Amino acid sequence: MEVSANWYLVLGALLFIIGGVGLLVRRNPLVMLMCVELMLNGINLTFVTFSRSLGDIAGQTVVFFVLVVAAAEVVVGLGLVVALVRRQPGVTADDLNALKG
Repeated sequence: MEVSANWYLVLGALLFIIGGVGLLVRRNPLVMLMCVELMLNGINLTFVTFSRSLGDIAGQTVVFFVLVVAAAEVVVGLGLVVALVRRQPGVTADDLNALKG
């Protein structure tokens, strides 16, 4: 039995919604970074689904660039979060004003 493209699109939308709700609800910067990654994976799944159903490779090319940007975002964001947690344990997103200098 083959899974239709609609199921992949619904799964991508659910991933994006779960990530968006997590981003709005949680205040832990590490969890917020994971929610952004979840949203990007939902978008990537949608791009790949449309790329496969249309028979065009452009969607998969966009996914490649999104993954590169997401990897750079994780490196920079994770470095900042780890530096903040080392300085002040129990830091929340509201405490990010410490980055202003």
